[in-house]
Amino acid sequence: MPTATTIRPALPTDLPAVGRLGALLVKTHHDFDSQRFIAPMPGTPQGYANYLGTQLKEERVIVLVAEREGAVVGYVYAGLEGMDYMALRGPAGAIYDVVVDPTARRQGVGRQLLDKAVENLKEKGAPQIVLSTAAKNDEAQRLFAKAGFRATMIEMTLSL
Repeated sequence: MPTATTIRPALPTDLPAVGRLGALLVKTHHDFDSQRFIAPMPGTPQGYANYLGTQLKEERVIVLVAEREGAVVGYVYAGLEGMDYMALRGPAGAIYDVVVDPTARRQGVGRQLLDKAVENLKEKGAPQIVLSTAAKNDEAQRLFAKAGFRATMIEMTLSL
């Protein structure tokens, strides 16, 4: 039987675990397409932790962690954005990262993080929520589709 998962706001003490998961996100995307996504480096976990640490007190930002038995097994990073003429959309919530430790995948953790982020963005007044996912990340795309998201954009890259 899976262990209970708690979704809660991230704390500064969670940042090393969040940084490790952020580095996993970087590696996963780089493995999908090394020409498009940056490569993980030795300082990536600390850099990711430092960046997300700056976001914890931002009013328009949400950083939540999934915790099991005292260990962080996932996180979601999201925020409110205003009108964006580049993206041709009005104000929206945006989900930037959803990451689950490989040991906790396929147990509903990603969906719990996603649902809580959607709930928080709705409470903050987001009229819609957007997110992006790597073209080769079929598992994430299935998760997002099951949660009601639909495909609206396709990014294309030309490597020079």
